[in-house]
Formats: sequence, structure tokens, C-alpha cells
Amino acid sequence: MKTNEDLKKEIEKLKNQIEKTKKQKTKLNQANDKLQDEVDSLWAMMDEMAKSDVKNWTHILNKLEKDTAIDVLMATKNKAEA
Repeated sequence: MKTNEDLKKEIEKLKNQIEKTKKQKTKLNQANDKLQDEVDSLWAMMDEMAKSDVKNWTHILNKLEKDTAIDVLMATKNKAEA
């Protein structure tokens, strides 16, 4: 059976462990906040890149559509008379 002194020592150890755990939790929360900020920044960057890609591809597709229409209008199956 544990003595009163042994129980006091064990309680003190547990209190110390609780304090260490609280400090560790604080550090982990700070690291988590920093990482979340980085993730948010990366998502914002990805959104900007996606918008830019849409603009670029829209321009290219519009040009391709125009070129295709011109090719169709320029092509004829009738032979020219000389």
C-alpha cells in the first residue's frame, strides 16, 4: 500500500506532466495555425492559377473556333471555272 508521501509525489509528477502537456499543446496549436495559414495561401494561389488557365484556354479556344470557321468557309467542293 502506498504511503501518503508516495501519493503526494505521484500527484506532483502528474501535475508536472499536465503542465508539460499543456505547453506541448500550445506549441502544436501554433504550428497548426501556421500550417493552416500556408494551406489557405496555397489554395488562394491555386484558385488564381485556375482562373488564369480558364482565361488562357478561352482565348485559345475562341481563336481555334474562328480559324475553323474560316477554314470551312474557304473550303469548297465546286471546281472553279477557267
